[in-house]
Parts: sequence; C-alpha cells; structure tokens
Amino acid sequence: MADANRPVTLAAIAGAHGVRGEVRLKLFGEGAEALRAFSVFEAGDRKLTLKSVRPANQGAVATFAEVTDRSGAEALRGTLLTVPRSALPPLGEGEYYHHDLLGLPCVSTDGTAIGHVAAIENFGAGDILEIAKPDGKRFMVPMNVRAVPAWNDDGVTVDAAFVE
Repeated sequence: MADANRPVTLAAIAGAHGVRGEVRLKLFGEGAEALRAFSVFEAGDRKLTLKSVRPANQGAVATFAEVTDRSGAEALRGTLLTVPRSALPPLGEGEYYHHDLLGLPCVSTDGTAIGHVAAIENFGAGDILEIAKPDGKRFMVPMNVRAVPAWNDDGVTVDAAFVE
C-alpha cells in the first residue's frame, strides 16, 4: 500500500477571483466535484477549510473559510492544495491513482529492466504510460491489461511486445 501520509496535490491556487476572497484553482484531479469530498486542505504551512467550489474556465473557483478578501486570495497564488494519501477514496479492483504509478520502476514480461513511469497522459481513449528508459529515450504504452499485465507499489510490468 502506498504511503498513507504522503501528501497528494489536488489543485493549485492560480489567483484571486473577484473581491470576496474567492480563488481560481488549477485542478490536477478529477474536477471540481471531486474536491467536495474533502473539507480541509493543507496549503503550505496552513490549513484551508473549503466552503464552496464550482467548475469554471480551465479549472474551478473556490471559497475557503480562512480567506475573506481579494488580497488574502491573491497572497495564496501558487499555493498547492494537498490531502494525505489516506484521505483519498479506496480503489476498486484494477483501479489506480496516477500519483501512485509515477516514478515506479518498469520491467518487461521477459524480466528486463526498462526504466520508470515518467508521465501519464490521456488523450481521450484511456490512460497512456510514458516510460523513460535509462538512456533518456521515452516510449508510451496504453494502460490496459494487454500492455500492462501487472502493477503494484513496487513497480509496473510491461508486456515485452510493447517495449520500444
């Protein structure tokens, strides 16, 4: 199981919105709705209590109890909003959180070490793992059972036929 206390970044404060302390958020997770599952976020060395959040252009707009005016909101620009890994909803069979896969070592089904998961993209047809090889070259594989037959906290196994 991944480190339960590891902070997971769900959003970043992009700046102020209006004059009443609302903030614009850049989202890294599922969207504005997903943030409603959490009442308190770590924001650097302080905690912020979520009062409201709504979808907006390129992200969301949120109100926090501790932020009541534009200057307070503006002062938080660039702040990451995190929750402990343990606060995330449990995963079902075959599900994964992107941040749990990032950085994991990859081996092919023939046992060859092939690099590590450098990024996860989704262009509309499902997740794609970008794997960085030791020589710096990268290749992509679809995150499906044919290409990636197994993964856990220790690493990702890629079918040898998909290794470039």
